[in-house]
Amino acid sequence: MAARPEFPSGPGSDAAGAAAGAGAGELAGVRGLAAWVPAAIADHAPHITVVGDAMLDGWWTGTIERFCREAPAPVVDITRRDYAAGGAANTAMNLAALGARVRMCGLIGNDDAGHRLRAILDGAGVDTTDLCQDERVGTTTKYRILGGDQVMLRIDDTHDGLPADAIRSLADRVPGAVAGADAVVVCDYGSGALGPEVRAALAPESGIDPDILIVVDAHDTAAWAEICPDIVTPNAAEAAQVLALRLDPRSDRVAVVTERRSELLAATNAAAVVVTLDRDGTVLLTGDGGHRTWAKPATEKQASGAGDTFVASLTAARAAGLPLTTSLDLAQAAADVVVHRPGTSVCTTADLAEHLQQFADTALATADLLRRVEEDRSAGRRIVLTNGCFDVLHRGHTRYLNQAKQLGDVLVVALNDDAGVRRLKGPDRPINPIADRAGIIASLSCVDYVTVFSTDTLVPLIELLKPDVYAKGGDYTAQMLEETPAVEACGGRVRILDYVPERSTAAVVRRIRSTRLAGDVP
Repeated sequence: MAARPEFPSGPGSDAAGAAAGAGAGELAGVRGLAAWVPAAIADHAPHITVVGDAMLDGWWTGTIERFCREAPAPVVDITRRDYAAGGAANTAMNLAALGARVRMCGLIGNDDAGHRLRAILDGAGVDTTDLCQDERVGTTTKYRILGGDQVMLRIDDTHDGLPADAIRSLADRVPGAVAGADAVVVCDYGSGALGPEVRAALAPESGIDPDILIVVDAHDTAAWAEICPDIVTPNAAEAAQVLALRLDPRSDRVAVVTERRSELLAATNAAAVVVTLDRDGTVLLTGDGGHRTWAKPATEKQASGAGDTFVASLTAARAAGLPLTTSLDLAQAAADVVVHRPGTSVCTTADLAEHLQQFADTALATADLLRRVEEDRSAGRRIVLTNGCFDVLHRGHTRYLNQAKQLGDVLVVALNDDAGVRRLKGPDRPINPIADRAGIIASLSCVDYVTVFSTDTLVPLIELLKPDVYAKGGDYTAQMLEETPAVEACGGRVRILDYVPERSTAAVVRRIRSTRLAGDVP
């Protein structure tokens, strides 16, 4: 598996401001999603090759004013025809929109749809040199027919029986297409083009650079085990297929796949498995732990391709050196952007930065927080409350907040204000002011609401909020907490979560400052 480079720090990052003049490399990567991160990825401009099933998406819109005489079916008078890159080509488009330098390697037809698809990719700056066009192949096209705002019908124009020599020709292109790449994304939708020949061209025995990050997004991820991928991204049904398991739709999908973590990792031969759960976000499974992201679902029924956006963003972030858990949170944020849009769309660097920027001033006043929580409680949702300084975000924080989220439905994080941090930590803290701390915490997908408190304990807020669960880190006990009687008085319970040893803000700051004093930081 590839060893990923560390992501440089930047304005608003964990390292920035920890010591005046601190530079890159002091921390084990960025842990929070500040609005500057997408631009930093674009500046890095990783080389990424997409090998996969490229398709064309058609969105035809019209009006409905009558039914046909032959059957009780509406007649759609087409008024507009829009086309977009689909499948692996949509992944390539999203990568290019995030600033990556992208090559597309795939097999399409030398037909009208194929020419239209190539033109769309070329227009986005994707290198299509290795996008093979063959007279004997038809370009897969998916047409959505819309009447007003409603998808009335989808027509899939697919083509079976790819010529063997066309597949071999594609496989011959792979080594050149991946040469010099920072990452390869395999998008296998089961067309038959990405068979044994292509897999052999990407296997370690082929001589592929071992430092290339390999991400596999495939209907059958186990089929790609021979290439030893760094990350595979099956959805819940695909993960169940790998496990030869029938997934009950009423089951806790996260619990099911987490319990079978070892089997999934062994079957896919991957360093990490990211199971996508549509409206429920994602779950990361690795040999030594996991991570959750939570989606912000939309009611929009016309959105398509959010999974492609997720995979593209995850790959771009990892190729640029972001830690895996932070890359997942960024990918979830990008998917949240496109799922709220109709049609097949992409998330650009500007889109993602704007989305993250909206969290910068999202700390709620107590009255607003109580109103929103009351709405959630009326809807039957369990409220989890936790608090802390969260000054320089690190792995211990993100693990702890993910655990807290899983104790209920809505996670509220109360942050000590700057004066409160100084009282607790000393006159040289906080490193990051409350606006920055609130924005970064709010950007985490597991966090629903952020508020700020100025009192020495959280008891006044607990008495108002009446949480179902009050969560604290494992370096406390319930008996140690002044808040415990207030929680129990309102019918809630206190939960002490896992403690991550040797992960603390103080330790991080000491490392930054000691590095700077040693002269390693300009």
